[in-house]
Amino acid sequence: MATLLFRKPRLDPALTDTRRAIIDIGSNSIRLVVYDGPARLPATLFNEKVMAGLGKSLAETGAIEESSLAMARAALARFAGLAREMEVSSLRTVATAAVRDASNGHEIIAAAEAVGLDVEILSGLEEAMASGMGVLSGIPDADGIVGDLGGGSLELVRVVAGAVTDRVSFPLGVLRIGAIREKGHGALDRKVARLLREAGWKGRGEGLPFYLVGGSWRAVARLDMHLSKFPLPVVHQYAMSPEQITRLGRTVSHISKSKLKSVAGLSSGRIATLGDAQMLLSSVLKHLGSSGTVVSAFGLREGLLFSTLSPEARREDPLIAAAREEGDRLGRFPGHGDLLDRWIAPLFADEPSDLSRLRHVACLLADVGWRANPEFRAERGLEAALHGNWVAIDATGRAILAQALFTSLGGGLTTPPALTVLAPTELLERAQLWGLAIRLGQRLSGGVARPLERSRIEVAKGRLHLRLEPVDAALYGEAVQRRHKTLASAMALEPECSR
Repeated sequence: MATLLFRKPRLDPALTDTRRAIIDIGSNSIRLVVYDGPARLPATLFNEKVMAGLGKSLAETGAIEESSLAMARAALARFAGLAREMEVSSLRTVATAAVRDASNGHEIIAAAEAVGLDVEILSGLEEAMASGMGVLSGIPDADGIVGDLGGGSLELVRVVAGAVTDRVSFPLGVLRIGAIREKGHGALDRKVARLLREAGWKGRGEGLPFYLVGGSWRAVARLDMHLSKFPLPVVHQYAMSPEQITRLGRTVSHISKSKLKSVAGLSSGRIATLGDAQMLLSSVLKHLGSSGTVVSAFGLREGLLFSTLSPEARREDPLIAAAREEGDRLGRFPGHGDLLDRWIAPLFADEPSDLSRLRHVACLLADVGWRANPEFRAERGLEAALHGNWVAIDATGRAILAQALFTSLGGGLTTPPALTVLAPTELLERAQLWGLAIRLGQRLSGGVARPLERSRIEVAKGRLHLRLEPVDAALYGEAVQRRHKTLASAMALEPECSR
């Protein structure tokens, strides 16, 4: 046996930049993901998968095919070498249903050990726990049932109040569905109903959302986004109703493979099992009684990382954490976003917590466009909000954030057309006010702390009152006056400054 080349992950790693990686040996694919950055929400530095199809023959033979074993050996050797060259400090290699169930699964373990990898074979319940934790990492307020569809198994997990409660694993991986459907019309639906009933899960999702994890179900969502012409190409937290998913079944049965290959973001390796994934999803939703679906881009791998954090670190808002990191990295004055949010907060004291949270994020990201060409700074803010690698924010929230940054970076009170499809007009207009208030604070302070710490802005008796200390009287120059007046006008107030 080769000497193991990597350390096991430490419990609760420090919240500093560390390079961690996970090799996930799944039934459909083998994937290496390398993460770097803050422990609460590290960025993906590298992501590569090989569609080895380890589980495709399990239903018929109970063993992994030799061609799949060959692909796995090559993938594991490459991934181990890449992790070594990237100087990964902690590498965790996990295997799920195919290796767990195959009569020759030990050959995968041997191939991994030969290149210095220590493989953990996760049980079905451990796999379910990791998937549930992954969803909570990216959607902290998730309250419903997580469904993680792999090639060899389907895990269901109840998540509520930031915790994983019940969990169960079924032999319903997407690579097994074709054989079940061949037994006749309705065979899959009857099997799903029986398995859920025997496990005590039938009806457990009544009125609750169903969180989709796994590449096969993300492929279903990608197709729906394409067919509905959804204007935002971000699958995380994309929602579908049971009716939408049923309609997709009719589409998948008629659409050609060439057209499917043209769908943006739809992996060609998922096309062959797309119909099976859709049919299983429809059946599971029906027998759970779920109200609809929400896609999670986070799953088992992110859950394994999340589970190493302390309870305090897990409670940190991942959107705020990521925005603060991005703002400090790209902005001119680290830490200025939090101060800016506190400064403009009195103008929006009536806002509910979900909006004040987005306003805080806008302030943290308010300086991300300063390096861009001045003619395109507003567009840079728009792009950062809509296409940034954020979690714990849905399409409506991204649109609101985009409007705030677009306005704060010079876009004025216009609204880019795509945003009107994603968010209500009244919320976009509120975001415009945030943007104008941010512009005023940045111009007054020049991006440094003390002028904001010594000043105050408030609404009083129909006026937008800016209070400055005498030492800062000279800061109320022409550019500041203009932005003060613009914000006051947008709020239907009169500008006033006391110095």
